[in-house]
Formats: sequence, structure tokens, C-alpha cells
Amino acid sequence: MSGIAARNRCVFLDRDGVLNKAIVRNGTPYPPNSPEELELSSDAVGSCERLKQAGFRLVVVTNQPDVGRGKQTREVAEAINQRLVELIPVLDRVEVCFHAGAEHGEPCECRKPKPGMLERAAAALDIELSASWMIGDRWQDVDCAHAAGCRAIFIDHGYREPLREKPEFIVASFSEAVATVLRTHYPSPT
Repeated sequence: MSGIAARNRCVFLDRDGVLNKAIVRNGTPYPPNSPEELELSSDAVGSCERLKQAGFRLVVVTNQPDVGRGKQTREVAEAINQRLVELIPVLDRVEVCFHAGAEHGEPCECRKPKPGMLERAAAALDIELSASWMIGDRWQDVDCAHAAGCRAIFIDHGYREPLREKPEFIVASFSEAVATVLRTHYPSPT
């Protein structure tokens, strides 16, 4: 890592369940339905500020298939993302996949677990993917990180879906995920 400039490192962040509270029904997480329903995780702002102060780029990468499935408008999804950026101004970029997904007849290269959103952000911001992290709360986030060549931290909220690949770390909260990133990049002297 020593030869990689700080500006080239990134922490990619899932939105729902990481930065904001997911709405969980029957063990499955769902996004908020409006900007007014967006409720940040209690540790979101401070944790993002810690990563930014350590020199990481911060990019949100979020699947929003309800748009492609006709359950939410693109305007509402974009308004939710805009509200997120207003509440966490240290975010550098938001990448969104609005496609419904291959199982709904709308395959793409950007929907997690595919790495398209991370690759697009890396090209735009000159990010070194091998020096970067993905923090998420679903199996798609872990698989996406690995597909892009990043390390994955999984926040275990106890959803009713199994992991498919093993993340590098499993934690209980976003702040614990951030502490893991910082400890790994900047270990304490022994």
C-alpha cells in the first residue's frame, strides 16, 4: 500500500443498512420510500468523517431495483440520494443501479454483485481498487467487492439471507467497520 497515494484509496459504501437504516420486513431489508423516510444510522456522519480525515475517497454504491420494477420513481430515488449527500457532505460520489435485475428481464453490468458501479467510480476518480474497501450489509456487497478486487467488510444485521463469499471481516456496525479499515491501514505501533 505504501506506493499508493491516499487520494487513490476509497471506501465504497452501500446505502441502505450502512449509511441509513434499512426498513426490515420478515428479515429482508428495504430502502426508504421517500427522502422524509431516510433516517441515518447513528454512526454514519462521524464514521464517514473519520474515513475522510484518513484520506479515503467515499463513494456510495447502491442497487435501487424498485425503479426498474416500477415500484419507485427515479426522481424519488435521486431525491433520497440527494438528501443523503446533504446529511453527509463528505461523500465524494453516489453511484446507482436502477435496473430491475436479470431475474426481472433487465440484466446489466452495474447491479451488485457485478462490479460496474465500482469500476465506473474508479475510472472517474482515479481510484486504485486493490487499495480500496467495500462496506455493506448484504451478500451482493461482498461479492461485488471481490469482483472489483477490493476487500469486503460485512455488517451483520441478521437478515434472512446467507453470504455466498466470505468477507475479509464481519462486524456488527458501521463504526466497527470503519475502525477495522483504519486499524488495517494505520496499525498501532507495537
